[in-house]
Amino acid sequence: MKRNPRKLKWTKAFRKSAGKEMVVDSTLTFAARRNIPIRYNRNLVETTLKAMQRISEIRAKRERAFYKKRMAGNKERQKEADKKLVAENEHLLPRLRASERMAGEVNTVEGLHKQILEVPEEKERRRQRIRQRLLVDGGVEDQMDVD
Repeated sequence: MKRNPRKLKWTKAFRKSAGKEMVVDSTLTFAARRNIPIRYNRNLVETTLKAMQRISEIRAKRERAFYKKRMAGNKERQKEADKKLVAENEHLLPRLRASERMAGEVNTVEGLHKQILEVPEEKERRRQRIRQRLLVDGGVEDQMDVD
């Protein structure tokens, strides 16, 4: 079955046309294949290997810069998406008591996360009661009461 390579997301053609990969860069021309036989020369091979290593370093540096530039606005977009999700599913969030609403303790998403995570810890602390046993010499020994 024939398909258009620019529509298949895993192809190089798609990635370049969608702006996800560098298209114009001088380091990409060095990767082109050359089918010209050259007589072996030790110095030429040495300089070629050094140049190949340097070119790969430059390409990696440019690709990192390209990626950072492409991903620059993601944090803001993700934060907006999170706010939208919270606004749409507000009915799933725990209800606040009037005293908490007046205190304004939980008016951000981070505050909600903190409140939700603290509830199980408090229940766990209440569940573990510490029993003290008086010793004969007047000291106190602590024991965990496991229910």
